[in-house]
Amino acid sequence: MLEKLEAIEKRYQELEHNLADMTLIQDKARYQKLAKEFSGLEEVVKKFRQLKSLSAQLKELEGLSADPKSQDADLLAMAKEEIPSLRERITSLKNEIELSLRGEDKEVDLDVIMEIRAGAGGDEAGIFAADLFRLYNKYALGRGWAVELLSIHGTELGGLKEAIFSVKGKGAYKRFKYESGVHRVQRVPVTEASGRIHTSTATVAVMKEAQEVDLVIDPKDLKIDVFRSSGPGGQSVNTTDSAVRITHLPTGTVVVCQDERSQLKNKNKALRVLRTRILDKMQQDEFARMSQERKSQIGSGDRSEKIRTYNFPDRRVTDHRVGVTLYQLEKVMEGGIDEFIDALIAQEEKNRQ
Repeated sequence: MLEKLEAIEKRYQELEHNLADMTLIQDKARYQKLAKEFSGLEEVVKKFRQLKSLSAQLKELEGLSADPKSQDADLLAMAKEEIPSLRERITSLKNEIELSLRGEDKEVDLDVIMEIRAGAGGDEAGIFAADLFRLYNKYALGRGWAVELLSIHGTELGGLKEAIFSVKGKGAYKRFKYESGVHRVQRVPVTEASGRIHTSTATVAVMKEAQEVDLVIDPKDLKIDVFRSSGPGGQSVNTTDSAVRITHLPTGTVVVCQDERSQLKNKNKALRVLRTRILDKMQQDEFARMSQERKSQIGSGDRSEKIRTYNFPDRRVTDHRVGVTLYQLEKVMEGGIDEFIDALIAQEEKNRQ
């Protein structure tokens, strides 16, 4: 591990030197690529340097305490008191570095963009999509994460056709990534007069929010249209052309944002979603090429996979990937999904071994 860390530190120093070269800024794509690599190495290098410093302190104290010529009783007592604490900190730091090298903690600081869409089931699917949106908001806010609404399209009955929002906070992607897939609800819809139980669905997509350093988009590849915002029934809700539609011509990806009154704010939000969708599509294509390996993983993010059923008559929620069933539907709908996520994390870690 030491040799690997020294090589990483050397590469970090090379990048630090390269990024200080003002001529590099003229090559935006290369600069962003190197800046991203530099940022990715920064944390592990910081920990490695801290490890070297603590190890040097420990070596000095151990030498002092083992020196038979030392006559300073206070100094010897201090050394013996500090050594166990230093050893503990060094062990903890080594474990953190090992996790970093294995890539297992890289997901901790990733923010996400989530998209919820009504699936099969008509109006009831839209109402269920709104329930999921509320569930995820409560879960995120309960963990101290920041939720920002990027785009929302409602229905006349108070449901949602689509909601797009970002979640920022430590562990957001690591925990939310397991929510990607098809969610199924079984209940009597408010629109059902005969009291029959209906089955409806909503889909959830969870994507790592892409930054500009992750994906450079050529402005020439974008077609940007502006128009007036409309409400659930199609009626105009704004007197200015503040709504923005951005089309990425090479991939055909289209994003519409119309919730802000400012055209610039809608454009910036649309670009965030567009960049994230394109990067996610590239990653999904890569996963598909490794389909056999992907099938063996829990929480692969397969958007067509039915992952969870919410049965209202029995107050039962079942996660089909790990076979966990909770008879606490009300708690789950208020954001109590940790038991499912913890089981999925444990299963994924088991699969890695």
